[in-house]
Amino acid sequence: MRAAVLEAYGEALSIESVERPDPDPHGIVVDVEACGICRSDWHAWQGHGEWADDRVPIGQILGHEPAGRVARVGDRVERLEVGDRVAIPFNLGEGSCPQCRNGHGNVCEDGYALGFEETVPGAFAEQVRVPYADFNAVSLPDGVSAVDAAALGCRYVTAFHALAHRADLAAGDWVAVHGCGGLGLAAVQIAGALGANVVAVDVRDGPLSMATDLGADAAVNASGEVDVPAEIEAVTAGGAHASVDALGRAETCRNSLDCLRIRGTHVQIGLTTDAERGEVSLPIDEMTRWDVTFVGSRGMPPSRYDELLRMIQSGRLEPGNLVTREVGLEDVSDRLAAMSEYDTRGVEVVTEL
Repeated sequence: MRAAVLEAYGEALSIESVERPDPDPHGIVVDVEACGICRSDWHAWQGHGEWADDRVPIGQILGHEPAGRVARVGDRVERLEVGDRVAIPFNLGEGSCPQCRNGHGNVCEDGYALGFEETVPGAFAEQVRVPYADFNAVSLPDGVSAVDAAALGCRYVTAFHALAHRADLAAGDWVAVHGCGGLGLAAVQIAGALGANVVAVDVRDGPLSMATDLGADAAVNASGEVDVPAEIEAVTAGGAHASVDALGRAETCRNSLDCLRIRGTHVQIGLTTDAERGEVSLPIDEMTRWDVTFVGSRGMPPSRYDELLRMIQSGRLEPGNLVTREVGLEDVSDRLAAMSEYDTRGVEVVTEL
């Protein structure tokens, strides 16, 4: 089968012919129909993560936002059959650790990161192998296409988990979203669907316009000498109840913290670059003084996908509205390179494998 393989950091992925995967006894093999191209793929392609012993190995097949149909089923799989339509979370759980058993499979103690580890090759390929499929694979309801499911990927579910579960967002709250790439735009749409008011922040007019189209109540262009926290405090009459750093730069993280009102919650979902190397200085005394909460968020437990899928089925959420481009496997390297210059909009999806 064809697959896009990482042969050198920052260089074009190699489109190669590799052996088709076999399912584990507890796993499945999925025919990939669509796979999102995510900024996390860009981090992997750049070779980031060495500061956290989390660098993707050379020779890895990238891609971690797949959807498709079950092609083969392991002997111990009970819930799935050949032909079933599924989405695959990138944060794969083993299913039996204390975290998984208590509904937190996104942080499984023995988990896997699809497309980032040698043991779980990714989905920029015709097929992908999924371990512990009864626990991990998410059955897709009628009306949710493979492209929509790929748009869910890690970005949409991460934003949903961050706002609905980690920030405990309430209707009428003000939410600031810093960075309007695919992850930030997903947060904008989801926050609005949960009944919140949204301020979108970016340095580009195009993504801010898209954020407004997706329901943002206000937009702040952070280019130039703009005091972003002050702008947000003015719009929200006192600061955001919750604020999301969807980019992972030191500036966006600090702006997110500084724009909060008393007892606000900052949610970190953007990963840092080699400029920060995993560390950002924080205003600890101010956070302590004003009872500010800082939380991280990664993916979403597979056991809670039904909450999100119900909102999609009802029409309250439309992840397909984030998709701006469908491309072929040969185009992935160019689209990753475009991310280096922040020259992408919304969510781009590989559909020609």
